[in-house]
Amino acid sequence: MTQELIDSFRTLRENIVQTTPVTSGRLVRGVGLTLEAVGCHIPIGGRCLVKTLNGKVEAEVVGFSDNITHLMPVDSIQGIVPGSMVEPLTQDAGIPVGEALLGRVIDANGKPLDDKGPIQTTGTVTSTAPPINPLHRKPVREPLDVGVRAINSVITVGKGQRMGLFAGSGVGKSVLMGMMTRGTTADVVVVGLIGERGREVKEFIEDILSEDERKKAVVVAAPADTSPLMRLKGSETAVAVAEYFRDQGKNVLLLIDSLTRYAMAQREIALAVGEPPATKGYPPSVFAKLPALVERAGNGNEYQGSITAFYTVLTEGDDLQDPIADAARAILDGHIVLSRQLAESGHYPAIDIESSISRVMPQVVSQPHQLAARDIKRIYSAYQKNKDLINLGAYAKGSDPVIDLSIAAAPAINAFLQQQTLQVVDFTQSTETMTTLASGLKSNG
Repeated sequence: MTQELIDSFRTLRENIVQTTPVTSGRLVRGVGLTLEAVGCHIPIGGRCLVKTLNGKVEAEVVGFSDNITHLMPVDSIQGIVPGSMVEPLTQDAGIPVGEALLGRVIDANGKPLDDKGPIQTTGTVTSTAPPINPLHRKPVREPLDVGVRAINSVITVGKGQRMGLFAGSGVGKSVLMGMMTRGTTADVVVVGLIGERGREVKEFIEDILSEDERKKAVVVAAPADTSPLMRLKGSETAVAVAEYFRDQGKNVLLLIDSLTRYAMAQREIALAVGEPPATKGYPPSVFAKLPALVERAGNGNEYQGSITAFYTVLTEGDDLQDPIADAARAILDGHIVLSRQLAESGHYPAIDIESSISRVMPQVVSQPHQLAARDIKRIYSAYQKNKDLINLGAYAKGSDPVIDLSIAAAPAINAFLQQQTLQVVDFTQSTETMTTLASGLKSNG
């Protein structure tokens, strides 16, 4: 009996988790975006309060070196002096979630920005979540109607797909996001406006979304003038809200504008704490965080709904080989490219169907649909490749029947791909129009 007790106590002792008590500290250095404190025993990702001359400022632990703890303030660091006390926050309030979130605008911490009072919810979630077992996810098998004819027909998106929206500045990505928000059949729309101009937040809500559309939308705003920590968390908060509604069995459309600003925020934080730069100034942690964020979207299990996600990616100088654009293409299920040349010619939405692709389209549409889309892309591509020769008059009619057909069909295809901003074209109508157009191309060919 005595030996059995000894063995039992030994087992209990081995199972005791050794933890370091969370204690307060003081600031010893402030450089650039980061603060350095000693005496703190706070885990990475933990929150704390820094006493300043103007009150208390919330900060997050982003790294440590020996006995130095690196902090990133959430707000302005004015009023901080050497020796300021650092107090740990033992509890995270979390992000409020529930039906009351619909129609609201919140910041990265889940606090309302729309002057409509407190959000009356009973549940909370954290901005981070463990990854879903890939074998527990439902496969992508159903198309999602986004109300945009060019996407519904030629670049069909499936429920639970993750798509990239690649565009330079000023080619209409925000307008296209508004069109999808307006025309989608998803139950809930979650929009993350990350690192954009503060003016665009109000414009997106008031000018692009109507009153009815706002009732099923949640907007998470972390503009460019917020700290990199808030921009980083803003993206994660938007995904966390989408995950909540997915877990309730709803089909969610998640729009993050932009994934590039998310990567830039992580770059600022990583460089500030001493991580070495790698590809074009982006530290390795940036390329580790991108798939961790993207993989949280998608289908849930058989009892849950789906998150169909669109992440805008800024292409500097319309360079699709930018490190973030290249990394995003590798981890997403397809991409839609917006062309500056089309935008400048007044072709809206400026979707370049030749450069765009949906990798799950074969799994969500019928074979006739897929063949019709392929025919339109083939004729469109033939015209685009020979456009300069055609415009210069250097092409002799009759030299190539495919080019002849593309010249004749170009006005009809361009008219099919264009759409008014407030116009909504459902999936059935988009498919029928595309099938009719493709049949006409074959008969003329």
